[in-house]
Amino acid sequence: MSDETSKQTALMIIDFQKAIDDPKWGRQNNPDAERQAADLLKAWRRHRRPVIHVQHLSTEADSPYRPGQAGCDFKEDLAPCAGEIVIQKHTNNAFIETGLEAALRDRKITDLVIAGVLLHNSVDATVRMAANLGFRVRLVEDATKSCDLRDPSGRVWPAEDVHAVSLAQLGGEYAQIDRTRSLLAALPTLVADPSAA
Repeated sequence: MSDETSKQTALMIIDFQKAIDDPKWGRQNNPDAERQAADLLKAWRRHRRPVIHVQHLSTEADSPYRPGQAGCDFKEDLAPCAGEIVIQKHTNNAFIETGLEAALRDRKITDLVIAGVLLHNSVDATVRMAANLGFRVRLVEDATKSCDLRDPSGRVWPAEDVHAVSLAQLGGEYAQIDRTRSLLAALPTLVADPSAA
């Protein structure tokens, strides 16, 4: 990774809103995902690097992500600060009709570190699109989570299996799979400012 690329690494946090605690999602894995994402957010802020918050505004009447209810609000530990980019979306893909790509190109951001929920839904859709648009993506496996899924035959797949398969599909072709601890350890190099050398 070049110095210039390292300088332009943004943290993107997807859909970490109060709605994710709604019982409708069922059992989830990675109970520490929110804390891991918060640790990444604190570190990015400490290094004064770009942060992007993606907020889902559902158009479905029964969605806990629908505007006008508490579920639409950001989780307290992951709420945006002044100067951070906030992207509001209506689909599972943060690039669709949001201006996200333009915001990244305008700031010369080339690399994304992505955390959020749900891995097999909005995170997956956004990671794939980011990679297809030419952005380099690091997906943080322990700062994302999945939920149990029922397939058409009625079989319920545990959240852990859903998560593992999602990572297997995305790793390599669409993203480098990372963990919070390794990213935090590498952060001074990852976000190094070459102008300070």
